[in-house]
Amino acid sequence: MAENDISLIVNGTEHELTVEPRTLLVTALREELGYTGANVGCDTARCGACTVRLDGDAIKSCLRFAVQVDGAEVETVEGLGEHGDLTPLQECFQEHHSLQCGFCTPGMLMTADTFLQDAEAPSREEIREAIEGNLCRCTGYHNIVDAIEDTANRLGEH
Repeated sequence: MAENDISLIVNGTEHELTVEPRTLLVTALREELGYTGANVGCDTARCGACTVRLDGDAIKSCLRFAVQVDGAEVETVEGLGEHGDLTPLQECFQEHHSLQCGFCTPGMLMTADTFLQDAEAPSREEIREAIEGNLCRCTGYHNIVDAIEDTANRLGEH
């Protein structure tokens, strides 16, 4: 199978890599570039564990081939905080005990962070709708919704 040279900007760093046409974006991120925050959960886009931001939009990286995003900007959970500092969303996830096993957390954070960029004082129902494509088998979602709501309130105060 012919390989393709592509370029990606991941968390602000440009990368050149060679991939097979069938290589999924999540695979390229994890195995070729070492960004292991996006998890492979289902390969069917049902769980959301692989969610990253692509050119500003939250997407499930198991649904995209790496060659489809040649030249794009990708942000993974590793790119949320600067210099090891937690973002307000990450702090709220920690404070509200919004993770247990942590498998869904990177995708949940990327989905929630993208949602909060445009949401102004979202209701709990709007938060639940925003994260409905991300499955969590441990928390029951209540604490996750609490954390996102708290983050929205904190961001609204600034």
